[in-house]
Amino acid sequence: MDTPTFIDRALLDSLVDEAMTSPRRRRNRNFHRHESDAAHRLLNAIEPGSYVPPHRHLDPAKDETMLVVRGSLGVVFFDDAGQPVRHAELRAGSDCIGVDIPHGVFHSVLACEPGTVFFEAKAGPWQVLTEAERAPWAPAENDAQAAAYQASLRALFDAAD
Repeated sequence: MDTPTFIDRALLDSLVDEAMTSPRRRRNRNFHRHESDAAHRLLNAIEPGSYVPPHRHLDPAKDETMLVVRGSLGVVFFDDAGQPVRHAELRAGSDCIGVDIPHGVFHSVLACEPGTVFFEAKAGPWQVLTEAERAPWAPAENDAQAAAYQASLRALFDAAD
């Protein structure tokens, strides 16, 4: 029998520490056993400056739900031309703690404060994004323009402060 895992302060602290030292400034902790599992459940720790390129999931089974358990996460939705059409700050313990993202919607997330952790649930199996799922108008993660683009997304939330 497998041992239950408590999602406690120690687990969150450990995950945040790993994200802080990761070159990508984020780290996940999977609760599903295999990438091929039908249901994926995971914690994501993300630090300010981590760039998650805008993308979408075209598979009708790939809706995803995110709930912030620590810190603050910015979520941005885009039209097909790459213009931000909606954004919100999700904050643990606030009036808005999460989001359900339907498949086919371009989106990105970013940490609005250090130590941010969110829980994510989505259908498996894990698949590499296809070209049609990548946002053609946004820089790739390792592109020289990625930092400036990510800063422009962060500015959407700075303006709201």
